[in-house]
Amino acid sequence: MPYQVLFTEDAEQDIEDLYRFLATRDGIQTAERILGEIEESCLGLEDLPTRGNIPKELAGLGITDYRELHHKPWRMIYRIIGEDVIIYCIADGRRDMQSFLERRLLR
Repeated sequence: MPYQVLFTEDAEQDIEDLYRFLATRDGIQTAERILGEIEESCLGLEDLPTRGNIPKELAGLGITDYRELHHKPWRMIYRIIGEDVIIYCIADGRRDMQSFLERRLLR
């Protein structure tokens, strides 16, 4: 039975922000293409949620229940809870991810 993929409000806001950024910088077609690819990756977790790796920034803190997918340079951070896959954020991996993840996930 497939898992259900859910997006937190923060993750939904990340998607909106990313769309605006890409549409302004690269055009609407590019923004739609990239977000479609990110969405496809996230929804693919329905069938194989354990395929992502544990983010090194969290593993270093001993936190191993989060996983991530990559769509360079973006990272999608998620956690499997029961039959649900919760997407917590979609972030540019070139930023200070340690600080970002601590603020976003450990608050």
